[in-house]
Amino acid sequence: MRRLFLIFLVAMLSGCANIHMEIAQEEPIKVVPKQSLWDQLPPLDGPPMTVAVYGFRDLTGQNKPNDRLALFSKAVTQGAEVFLIKSLQDSRNYFRVVERVGLDNLIKERQLIRNQREVYEGKEARPLKPLTVAGIILEGGIIGYDSNIRSGGNGARFLGIGGSQQYRVDEVTVSLRLISINSGEVLITNAVTKTIYSTAHNVGVLRFVDAGTKALELENGAAINEPTTYAVRVAIEQAVYELIVEGQRRGLWQYKRAEDKRPEVPQARPETKTETKTEAQPLSGTMKLKEASYIYKAPDERSQRTWMLKENTELKLGPAPEGWAAVEDSAGRRGFVKTDRLIAL
Repeated sequence: MRRLFLIFLVAMLSGCANIHMEIAQEEPIKVVPKQSLWDQLPPLDGPPMTVAVYGFRDLTGQNKPNDRLALFSKAVTQGAEVFLIKSLQDSRNYFRVVERVGLDNLIKERQLIRNQREVYEGKEARPLKPLTVAGIILEGGIIGYDSNIRSGGNGARFLGIGGSQQYRVDEVTVSLRLISINSGEVLITNAVTKTIYSTAHNVGVLRFVDAGTKALELENGAAINEPTTYAVRVAIEQAVYELIVEGQRRGLWQYKRAEDKRPEVPQARPETKTETKTEAQPLSGTMKLKEASYIYKAPDERSQRTWMLKENTELKLGPAPEGWAAVEDSAGRRGFVKTDRLIAL
């Protein structure tokens, strides 16, 4: 009877071992967010904003936590600016990022090109285009890593057979600041905290056989740890998303309004009458804007927007295609605006 019990026990533990081995062989965390934040973000009303990122440093100074020995590896990644730049580029054309992390290498390479052209082309050497300058800077870093803020578990054992499970919770916090280069003012500041979960499961058995002279002990377990680098990436993406939403709420930029598509109304068949059609006369004189409006480079809404003029700005008018007016402000800047945005003085 005892032999049959031992055979049954070994078979049961073998099945548990196979289950835990299958769990251990699978990828515990997918390195892709479950829901893309950028799909929820409306497009920007206007051209992308040029932003400079000089770095995103680890400000925690913490090493990897370990209860048994001291580790000198850092608790979080030291290259988080890669995730910040990627998040800005994926933000539905809100930002245009210029290189500042490797600025020294960039300047050296431009100097090398300039020297080579002067040597081989002389006075006819072609100059390099100027570097693109940014209007805003994004500063910040990883400001907190709290390990083992919550832990626990449970287990049970009967007649030497049992199992247990444990969990542990860590937290990582990142912060972002949006700074105006023109004034040096900190426009937006936010901080985002991401939770990191770790779990462990194990089963075991301890039996004495052969009249209590020999011990049989079997154990099996598996642990799943959420990658810290993945948590940092998700926290940075959330921080960029909240920064965009907060900027729109404060009026720093606006979302693009969806154009209303009205259904076409069937027109009544016109009566056969001889009418003389008069062409629309081009506007002339001076009018003002009834609301803040963009000025286009060409009489087409798909063309480049050159600048935005405030409400009640007086404009000189000139001839343009139907529905548009060529305008010029007091500073001599010229462009095109739709006639429905103009009112008489």
